[in-house]
Amino acid sequence: MDFRTFGRTGRTVSAIGLGTWQLGADWGEVSEADARGVLDAAVDGGVTFFDTADVYGDGRSESLIGRYLGDRPELDITVATKMGRREAQDPANFTRENFREWTDRSRRNLGVDTLDLVQLHCPPTVVLSMDAVFDDLDALVAAGAVASYGVSVETADEALAAIARPNVASVQIILNAFRLKPLDAVLPAALDAGVGIIARVPLASGLLSGKYTVDTTFAENDHRTFNRGGDAFDVGETFSGVDFEMGVAAAQEFAALLAGEPDAAGFATPQIALAWVAQQPGVSSVIPGARNIAQAQSNAGAGDVPTLSAGFTEGVRDIYDRHFRAAVHPRW
Repeated sequence: MDFRTFGRTGRTVSAIGLGTWQLGADWGEVSEADARGVLDAAVDGGVTFFDTADVYGDGRSESLIGRYLGDRPELDITVATKMGRREAQDPANFTRENFREWTDRSRRNLGVDTLDLVQLHCPPTVVLSMDAVFDDLDALVAAGAVASYGVSVETADEALAAIARPNVASVQIILNAFRLKPLDAVLPAALDAGVGIIARVPLASGLLSGKYTVDTTFAENDHRTFNRGGDAFDVGETFSGVDFEMGVAAAQEFAALLAGEPDAAGFATPQIALAWVAQQPGVSSVIPGARNIAQAQSNAGAGDVPTLSAGFTEGVRDIYDRHFRAAVHPRW
C-alpha cells in the first residue's frame, strides 16, 4: 500500500481508503457483522482512511465505525465525516449553531472528542462564497470539535472555489475513468495549494468493475435503481451520471486496455480502475465502497498495482472522449 500526506491535515493516509456509504444505506442491506468484516478486511489490506457521513443510514455508518474503532484502539485510522445534509439545502441553514449540533452528533456516533476531518457535504454552490461559513468552521477547529475541515463537491468549479479558501484541508470530488474533468484544473490547483484530494465514486458505482451487463438489476433500496434519473440527489452520484448501457459498453473497452499492461498482469479490472485514479498526481486517497469482505480485500489490493503506462492513460482518455465528454464535461 502506498501512503501520502493528506493535504493540510499533516496526517498520513493510505492511497486506497474505504468509503462507507454502503454500510449505512442506499446500497441494499448490510448487516453489522458484514460491516465489521468489511472494516477488518480493509484494515488488514493496509487501509488507514475511512470516509463516512452523518446521513449515511441516519448515523448508522458513523456508529458502526465508532464501535469498531472503540474495540480496536491500537489502530491508527483517519476518519473523515460530512455534515450539512440533515437539513434542507438552504444556505441559511449553514450556521455556527447547526455546525456545532451536527458535529456534536457525529462525535457521539464516532465516540471521539475531536473529529479528524469534517466536510461540508456537497453544499449549495453559494455556500462556498460565504465568508461567515468558513469563519464558523475555523471556530470549530479553535474549539477542538474538529481537527481539520474540507468540502465535498459536485463540480470542478466548486472544487476550485473550496481550494482557494486558506484553511480548507481537503476537497472530495468524483473522479474515475468516466469522469475526467478534475484532471484539467482541480488536481493541479490542489497540488499547488497543498490541499488533499479525496476521489469518490472511483468505480462509477460499480460500472468499472466490468461485471455488469445491460440486464443487471439492483435492489429497490439501492440508489442505482431509485436515483438513475436524479430523483433523490445529484444524478452524477449514480454511475457518475453516465448512461448505464453506454457505461457497460465502455467498461468492456476499459477492461481491454489491460492487455497492454503486462506489469499489471494478475490484477482484476476494478483494481486497475482504482489504481489508475490513485496514481493521478494530486490524489490523496481513493474511497471505493465495499459490501463484503472479498470486495474490501480486492479494493485494498489496488494499492499494490505497479505504475500504469502513459499509453493506458491515453486509452482512458480516448474512451472518455468518444463516449462521455460531450455529456459529462460541461455538466460537472
